[in-house]
Amino acid sequence: MYRALRLCSQGGGFEAIPDPPRTLDLWRIRASLEAAGIPILDARVMLIASLPPEVTISRSGRLLFKTPDEEVARRAFERLMAFVGTADAPAPPPRTTG
Repeated sequence: MYRALRLCSQGGGFEAIPDPPRTLDLWRIRASLEAAGIPILDARVMLIASLPPEVTISRSGRLLFKTPDEEVARRAFERLMAFVGTADAPAPPPRTTG
């Protein structure tokens, strides 16, 4: 579902990219994280979760772990998968023509 964690180009964090591409239901993820007591900042197109480390969750499924420590990022990734793993956004309604 996700490619391996990789170091960001600036070297200040790690990222995970969904493969294949997917769109996440941020509302559902936010509700699950808040229910688990994890502080969330909702910026509408992304969530910022305080795990540690701070993690940005984008609607496009990209996850950015704000730590240069790969092991810290890996543990946060594994924990986050419980919340993100089944949070695909519902398919848009079919188009109608006429």
